[in-house]
Amino acid sequence: MIAIDTNLLVYAHRSGVPEHRRSRRAIESAARSERGWGIALASVGEFWSIVTHPLVGRAAATERASAFLRTLAAQADMLVWIPGPGFEARLMERACELDVRGTRVFDLQIALTALEHGVTEIWTHDAGFVRVPGIIVRDPLT
Repeated sequence: MIAIDTNLLVYAHRSGVPEHRRSRRAIESAARSERGWGIALASVGEFWSIVTHPLVGRAAATERASAFLRTLAAQADMLVWIPGPGFEARLMERACELDVRGTRVFDLQIALTALEHGVTEIWTHDAGFVRVPGIIVRDPLT
């Protein structure tokens, strides 16, 4: 199964960024995959915080951000994964084990949630995305 990282969602949503078309194509490719695809719930929150924030690029109206996610979910059979019971303990254990610091904990949260749901590959345009054993990190824009 394929997980889409937040940055690809943001780029696909923002038509004015150079990565827009490639991100849309990557998401369309994941949606056509027989393996299945989706996003971690943490990516929904992270996407929302970025695209609606007035100081981060051009802020989208909340209705537009919501419509974008609803359209993906409805038209492309996108799954949204939530962490299972005891997730906070697993998150802290792996954060210590992998020496994850600062905002990289959000990558770890996304990766661990995805791993719990059978994801084998995360697609991201973030070269520094936290590596978690059991999941391949791939940049579909290169």
